[in-house]
Formats: sequence, C-alpha cells, structure tokens
Amino acid sequence: MNSSTRNIYTIAKRELTGYFASPVAYVFIVIFLLLSGFFTFMMGNYFQRDEASLASFLIWHPWLYMFLVPAAGMRLWSEERRSKTIELLFTMPISTTSVIAGKFIAAWVFLGISLALTFPIVVTTMYLGNPDGGVMISGYLGSFLVAGTYLAIASMTSALTRNQVVSFITSVVVCLLLILAGWPPVTRLVLKWGAGSELVDFVAAFSVMTHFDSLQRGVVDIRDIVYFLTVMAFALFTTGVILKSHRAG
Repeated sequence: MNSSTRNIYTIAKRELTGYFASPVAYVFIVIFLLLSGFFTFMMGNYFQRDEASLASFLIWHPWLYMFLVPAAGMRLWSEERRSKTIELLFTMPISTTSVIAGKFIAAWVFLGISLALTFPIVVTTMYLGNPDGGVMISGYLGSFLVAGTYLAIASMTSALTRNQVVSFITSVVVCLLLILAGWPPVTRLVLKWGAGSELVDFVAAFSVMTHFDSLQRGVVDIRDIVYFLTVMAFALFTTGVILKSHRAG
C-alpha cells in the first residue's frame, strides 16, 4: 500500500468512525429505512403488483436520494470551512486529492450501509415468490451508483459555501435537474412542444433516470456504469478545483 492509498484509507476510516459517533447518522438511517418502507409498500403498491420483484422499492430511490444524500453530504466541506479546520487539512502532508477521496469514500460507504439495511425487503420478496437474483443485484448496484453520484454533487456544492443550508438546496436542485432531464413525463412534454427526438435523446442521456432504469430492470450496460463514474469523477475533480482556489486565496 503506497502512501497515497494509506492516506485515503486513514481519512476514510476516521470519517466513517465519525459518522457513527454521532446520533445524526442513526437518525439518517432510520429515516431512510422508514421512507423506503413507506414508498415501497404504501406508494409503490408492493403487494398489489402480484410480482416477486423490487421494482416498487427501487423506483423511488432517485427521488429519495435527491433529498437524503444532499442532507448527508452538505457538511462534507461546509463544516470544515465554517470551523476553519480546512486550513489545518491544507497544512498536513496529505494531498487535496487524498482528502477528497477519503471523505467521499467514507460517506459513500455510509450510504451503502444504509442501503444494505433494507435487506428485509429482499427477504420478503424472496419469501413471497421466486425473484430473479441477478435483477435484484443489478438494481441495488444502480441504487448505490445513484447515491454515489448525488454524493459527489453534494461534495462539490459543499465546497462552494460555508452555509450547509445553501449547500443542501444547491445539491437538491442539481440532482433534480439530472432526474428531470430523462424523466419520461418530461421528455414526452418536451416532444409535444416541438423539440426534435434527437435533441431529447441527447439531453436524456445525461439523466440519472435513463441509466438507472436500465440497471433496475437487470440490464447491466457498461455505458451506464461509465456514466455514473464519469459524473462522480467530474464532480470530485471540480471539488478539488474549488478547494484549491480557496487554498490559493
């Protein structure tokens, strides 16, 4: 393990431990599980569908994450800037890239743990029917990637401001735009307004919904994986640029 990897691991471990040292983490998990259950069984008509699948569970995740992930990520850098501990980070013999990666990985793992705790829904589905295991795994992968994408955006907006509320609102707006760009009701409306199908398809290609829908149906396309990883990389790269500009200032 080289020094850069070791630094990332150390920061990620410290940050993840810090999450569970705070009651906020447990409140987040409880809220996420309660909302997941509510939307799955009440709004998603889980039992009325008469099918053994996680469709009624996964379909809500881009919308749930739109609010919950920015709430979890708004303090990534805003709190560091407000408390001025970011200046201490800059004086340490650790690259900005390592710090960004470490904090992001810790937060993403935390979201992954929250997602993993929804396993009772999987157990229920397997008990009631004979679901396709590959489709379920693909759906969870898509959900995890959506969470990571929103988290990277939250990291970027958090680096922009000391105010966590501003960071949260900005993240929600950006995530909403990424949803609406490919949400079928929106694309159909745009087509009715006279936009060309090529333009609509081009814009929809930048939407998380377009790529998430494929994964939740069990279609694992490398282009969808590349999309999510590219958005994450771009947002984290922008986070680094913003932080370095603060450092230079």
